[in-house]
Amino acid sequence: MPNQLEDRLAIRALVENWVVWRDAGMWDRFRSVWHDDGVMQATWTQGTADEFIAMSRAGFEKGVNVHHFLGGNSIDVAGDRAISMTKMTIAQRAEVHDVLVDVVCTGRFYDFFEKRDGRWGLVLRQPIYEKDRLDPVDPAARLELDQAVLDSYPAGYRHLAYLQSRNGMDVKRDMPGVRGPEVEALYARGQAWLDGTDSPF
Repeated sequence: MPNQLEDRLAIRALVENWVVWRDAGMWDRFRSVWHDDGVMQATWTQGTADEFIAMSRAGFEKGVNVHHFLGGNSIDVAGDRAISMTKMTIAQRAEVHDVLVDVVCTGRFYDFFEKRDGRWGLVLRQPIYEKDRLDPVDPAARLELDQAVLDSYPAGYRHLAYLQSRNGMDVKRDMPGVRGPEVEALYARGQAWLDGTDSPF
């Protein structure tokens, strides 16, 4: 039990370091959270950790304004494998139809971890998107969204997707939400990971 407590503390530290180092633009430290073959699945990009870091860094240097906040955390450890779920909020500020807005999206980070050569690292991060909202920064501003475009995205992240698509991103339309086949498949993959399957996919 003491070893599992140490494992949980190490994993929680990685989860917390991910958001602090990513949002601060500390890219070398951010890379250390991942294993070499780490993968990130986000609304706007799905690929290797290195690709995600490069794209995040490019956006950061252009002034893209994204912040992550963490809440409660649950970790299941099975030997050198672990699944971590962490309540999270993504906050992004950008212009939509020439109006400065804040989008706030809440959900969970669903993370596949593995201990290799004595070191825990992130193998796959798959966010679960639960609900979101969009608000003009200036309450007096008038903003009209294209309802057809908004409705074309899943309810859990439709405002975030609207903002991202308006800013040139190709947004994935089948990310996991609170319920449905996508999140059930993710949970099944998580259990298979703990049971020893070769791949988290």
